Amino acid sequence: MAEARGGAMGPLVGAIDQGTSSTRFLVFNAKTAELLSYHQVEIQQKFPKEGWVEQDPKEILQSVYECVEKTCEKLKQLNVDIASIKAVGVCNQRETTVVWDKQTGEPLYNALVWLDLRTQSTVERLLKKIPGHNKSFFKNKTGLPLSTYFSAVKLCWLLDNVKEVRQAVQERRALFGTIDTWLIWSLTGGKNGGVHCTDVTNASRTMLFNIHSLEWDTELCKFFGIPMEILPKVRSSSEIYGLMSSGALTGVPISGCLGDQSAALVGQMCFKDGQAKNTYGTGCFLLCNTGQKPAISEHGLLTTVAYKMGRDKPVYYALEGSVAIAGAVVRWLRDNLGIAKSSSEVEKLAAEVGTSYGCYFVPAFSGLYAPYWEPSARGIICGLTQFTNKNHIAFAALEAVCFQTREILDAMNKDCGIPLRQLQVDGGMTNNKILMQLQADILCIPVVKPSMPETTALGAAMAAGAAEGVGVWSLNPADFTAVTSERFEPQINPEESEYRYTRWKKAVQKSMGWETTEPQVDAAHNERRPRPIEQEFETEEEQNLCFLFWASGFSS
Repeated sequence: MAEARGGAMGPLVGAIDQGTSSTRFLVFNAKTAELLSYHQVEIQQKFPKEGWVEQDPKEILQSVYECVEKTCEKLKQLNVDIASIKAVGVCNQRETTVVWDKQTGEPLYNALVWLDLRTQSTVERLLKKIPGHNKSFFKNKTGLPLSTYFSAVKLCWLLDNVKEVRQAVQERRALFGTIDTWLIWSLTGGKNGGVHCTDVTNASRTMLFNIHSLEWDTELCKFFGIPMEILPKVRSSSEIYGLMSSGALTGVPISGCLGDQSAALVGQMCFKDGQAKNTYGTGCFLLCNTGQKPAISEHGLLTTVAYKMGRDKPVYYALEGSVAIAGAVVRWLRDNLGIAKSSSEVEKLAAEVGTSYGCYFVPAFSGLYAPYWEPSARGIICGLTQFTNKNHIAFAALEAVCFQTREILDAMNKDCGIPLRQLQVDGGMTNNKILMQLQADILCIPVVKPSMPETTALGAAMAAGAAEGVGVWSLNPADFTAVTSERFEPQINPEESEYRYTRWKKAVQKSMGWETTEPQVDAAHNERRPRPIEQEFETEEEQNLCFLFWASGFSS
């Protein structure tokens, strides 16, 4: 962070960075892009059933209020006048779905997180309505395949399974939004006049948005059974949406909004056709700017809106490779297996051995995303021997993040036709030097990390500061300050890299097809339930005989 220099530093811009694992509020100098201060709060993820991932929208909102207030307190301690904060931008975890009551301001259910898999049966039901059961049927309109990942199917599930949501929709009390929409509505007044809007980047992740016309699509809404009146108004990524209605920044405009991966693309200054970045967060997301025309992938990538930096500015598109589990695998090693107490300890464990010793980890906890889009996959660890220990598993987990990046980079190179010569990276995991060196080794190209890794929040701040009516941040490339970076060069030969990658792909194939049958569902409660053992037998006598055989097998 930059040293505070009192009132001489000029205009400042704040950025709310609401991610899957945590919320942060960061403040930047609009002239130098220096980070002055920030505060971070970890967010709880709830796993009520296998494959279900939820968060409390009120906890998310409260974490934003806390981060804003604490950051402002830190700035005051640094003798920085918070009146210098001229705008606030929002960047957010995408696809995560919230429905709330506009009269009370209360959420009607927990937020369904982008990783959530409960909608697999919804996807299968919808596929039956599509000619040829083609999950890419809507790709020309949306850029997306039909998947549990996107907001439309999550909203379908809520309408089908949550009485409070259905009733509020019928009574015209319900509002839908991704996290950006929920936050902007709440921060600009909520039930007392809050602004119900989203931006083009977040809208493009719902499967309800036509990425060519930049409007909600009536045919898509009809197909998914979504009433259009609950949808937010779609705006550009850089304009004044409304004013902060409470707290230390009351009256400051919220004037930037980008889905987190688009924000990172902006923060990495990828404004030219062909420029790309990879963000390592809960998941891993490689985006390549394709200019003002959307490119449809032939190799399992998504077409998405990159940004639209003003009402009258052109829209830019990107190809995206999405990996569900990246940083989340480190959190899993920490919280579920308990083999480390912190993320840094995972790096230390991996560094102690420097190899997975033939162990491969496919963390397909939520199925496989790009380039496979295979919801039946589940996580596996294979190649274990008596020699394998927790250090090798930690190394294999980091290696898995790098192999997944290699897969989506290979797909992107095929789609774009011009291989990337280096990979620009950002995100929390890039602090892990073992991971960054592994990534360079597995890709066989240099990996370049900016010295200021907060590029996602920086992108949101840039959009907010550049908005018409704010105008404190220039997006002219000639005005950009030079970015210092750390460079990781490949240190192994391509043959070894290729051998390890081939073994990884073999492991990926073994992860597929685990979820092959639809579990029984209790129609009244929509719950998975095991079939009672009594139903397997015609008579009680047959059941008793079975248990006798079972018991004798263990006693013999």
